Amino acid sequence: MIDKLKEKFKDKKILILGFGKEGRDTFKFLRKLFPKKILGIADKSSLKEIKKEKFSNVKWHLGNKYLSSLKDYDIIIKSPGIPIHLPEIEKAFGEGKITSQSKIFFDCYQNKIIGVTGTKGKSTTTSLIYKILKEAKIKAKLAGNIGKPMLNLLFSKSKNEFCVMELSCHQLYDLKKSPQIAIFLNFYPEHLDYYKNLKEYFSAKSNIAKYQTENDYFIFQDKQKEIKNLAKKIKSKKIPLKFCKVKKGAIFYNNEKIISLKDVPLVGKYNLENLKAAILTAKILNIKTRIIERAIKDFKPLAHRLEFVGEFKKIKFYNDSIATIPEATIVAINSLKGVDTLLLGGYDRNINFYNLAKEILRKKIRNLILFPDTGNRIYEEILEINSKPKINFYFVNSMRKAVKTAYKITRKGKICLLSPASASFNLFKDYKERGNLFKKYVKFYAKRSKLLL
Repeated sequence: MIDKLKEKFKDKKILILGFGKEGRDTFKFLRKLFPKKILGIADKSSLKEIKKEKFSNVKWHLGNKYLSSLKDYDIIIKSPGIPIHLPEIEKAFGEGKITSQSKIFFDCYQNKIIGVTGTKGKSTTTSLIYKILKEAKIKAKLAGNIGKPMLNLLFSKSKNEFCVMELSCHQLYDLKKSPQIAIFLNFYPEHLDYYKNLKEYFSAKSNIAKYQTENDYFIFQDKQKEIKNLAKKIKSKKIPLKFCKVKKGAIFYNNEKIISLKDVPLVGKYNLENLKAAILTAKILNIKTRIIERAIKDFKPLAHRLEFVGEFKKIKFYNDSIATIPEATIVAINSLKGVDTLLLGGYDRNINFYNLAKEILRKKIRNLILFPDTGNRIYEEILEINSKPKINFYFVNSMRKAVKTAYKITRKGKICLLSPASASFNLFKDYKERGNLFKKYVKFYAKRSKLLL
């Protein structure tokens, strides 16, 4: 298939649109296919902002007018972060010029793909499945948003090798093929700054299963109407998450005990759903229960997902920076007993905070440390419900100030939780930077009591 791709691309003018992590990987892939071909690179950044590596045979289109170059190319490989509703992008889509890493990969990959999507839980579920497959000595690669860059896997000569992929809505947007095993964990409002509406966001997610055949499998969240309706429309074998049940302090599949909850190294309701999805995938592949159990027991939770940072000055600190929607924060504060201080807020994606505000009041959380911009919205939402809440509000503009404040106000024996319910992009590069700064300053002030005075 890669030879067909090479033939298709050889006489075309190719533009890489967006030169972040994925764009650079696309460049490496194309350079292997065409060592001397002139490739276009378009990015909003200036040449100074792009690392000064030596790229030969490149035509640069940088700065604010980078999209004006689209008309000069036959094939445009778009990075997921580039908005889809800019006029130049919409025109190029209409002309059939735009493709993506994920579309190229799905068109060319010869082995089977296990794809995972959902508003929350993708990374953990993908990593769990990969861990179980490796424990079972099944050949597999980890790719997509985590693991190895996907395009370079196309050069692999391995046969009968699974590719386990975390797939975001942006990666799914233009797909016309679906994974052989598709998993749709959940669906909540998000990315409403990127898509026109919730319907378009769900449509992108739906491509995880839309093109499956009768021989494929669809593991899905049966508690959500949108996903259940999608399941009714597709051709594959449907496996709802309820096929795994939690009872008697354990997870069961077909009345067979898979693992005791006390042996699960993950916290929270979402993670039970992630575990169910991974177990159902393993059962499709006829992996023995003892192997599934061993893999789950040995699984190391991913960073920034209800991650226990440590106990310092008799305060327990948890990092849940991945919580970029209110539903994730609601789960977090219900998963931990004794949350006294909650760090909230971030980039505004026009998401509704009413249910989160109600839950904060119901749980009687004493302190809220609020980042702009949504921190102000959450504050106002709480006051709409209760004009005189028994909550202490603190407005901050940096993680250092937030953590310093948390040390001063959190009661001994209680929990300080970072679970922002918002994206990070106004103050931080991404959720990882936000979480890492939280951990950095928690440990910094743990050793410097004088600075807290």
